Amino acid sequence: MTERELILLGFKSEEMREHDEDESYYYVLDIVDGITFITPPNEEIKEDNWYVDFFNTDPIIRFHEFEEVQMLVTQLKNKIIK
Repeated sequence: MTERELILLGFKSEEMREHDEDESYYYVLDIVDGITFITPPNEEIKEDNWYVDFFNTDPIIRFHEFEEVQMLVTQLKNKIIK
């Protein structure tokens, strides 16, 4: 998926700030407390081919396709009990 598609899904950019000149960032989307999607840093992405992982899982659960992530995010958000 592209960076633009991540933004369309509601992902927010987070700066890594290891050094003052560092322009590294990644994207995060919190669904609810305990369910978060995260991307690798932008410097690891080639040709705008982003992917997302569920944060802090073992083994890693990874998605590459926009449509898959869009469907999953929609389903998860629709199941939230308020």
